[in-house]
Amino acid sequence: MRPAAGSEGDEGLVGLLPDEPLPIRLMNTIWADRHGVHDALEGPAHLARWLAGTGVAAHEVQVGEADLERVRELRDALRRLAALVTSDDRPPAASAVRDPSRAVRAVNAAAERGLVAPRLQVHEGVLRRDSEPGGSPVAAALSLLAVESIDLLTGAAAGSLRACHAPGCVLYFVKDHPRREWCSTACGNRARAARHYRRHRVGRTGE
Repeated sequence: MRPAAGSEGDEGLVGLLPDEPLPIRLMNTIWADRHGVHDALEGPAHLARWLAGTGVAAHEVQVGEADLERVRELRDALRRLAALVTSDDRPPAASAVRDPSRAVRAVNAAAERGLVAPRLQVHEGVLRRDSEPGGSPVAAALSLLAVESIDLLTGAAAGSLRACHAPGCVLYFVKDHPRREWCSTACGNRARAARHYRRHRVGRTGE
């Protein structure tokens, strides 16, 4: 059983497949166990801890309901596009965003929301070029996630993006080894146990 969202140490929040790229870690804030499918980003406080814990934000930032809604929108868009890239047909993994073109628009909007804008400043009589991210810290974090997502979905890594088809899993991962089939060792063990059970059940019924 995976740790519950918001459990002590926030393991369910930031500890799930920590070596995966940040966009996948955002997608995987939707996770499942034998009790059903869960959302690790249950409220603004969870999102603030996720942004800080994953390093997307330099420190724990102020997060409101509107920020949470935008991050969830990006997450749903990414899960829809990941499903498209991986031909993922797992019913429990279905995204709330059904239209891929709508998902593309959501990713592009997030990427643009935190664009860095050049600014002209005067410091002790000298003109200097400075830059600062547009919008709030959450908007900047969203922009970072969206830009990395575009690279993930269109670059060399796109061919290695996988949906984990272990029983009950809804996670995604990057296949970083030729023999890797599952998102984690636990899922691999469950898949092998399920195959073993099916073989023995077929053997008994065929007697």
